[in-house]
Amino acid sequence: MSKIATALIASLFATVAFAQAPAAAPAPATPAVVKADVKAAKAEVKADTKVVAAEVKADTKATAEVAKADAKVVKAEAKEAKVATVKAHKKAKAKAKAHADTAKAETATAAPVAAVAAPAVK
Repeated sequence: MSKIATALIASLFATVAFAQAPAAAPAPATPAVVKADVKAAKAEVKADTKVVAAEVKADTKATAEVAKADAKVVKAEAKEAKVATVKAHKKAKAKAKAHADTAKAETATAAPVAAVAAPAVK
């Protein structure tokens, strides 16, 4: 039993010593590696910029198309309103003319009746 306890305590000390040992220093980067990393970063930024520019262009185009469609709708509604106004004006004009014709006809028929009703005095 004491051999097992001694082995466990020894492994504990070994683990603690390993955990406290400083990590191996990273290998210094060579200029070629640094250059390649910078080049890759620049290429990635350039690609991201192109993607964003394409999205902005597509959004602008879509917004312009929506605005154009809205303008067409407004123009069509204005035309419909104008047509409705013209129709209403023509209808009112026709009604006024019919009313005037009716009044003229009533006046024309009323005048001879009045002449017949009132005999001439001698």
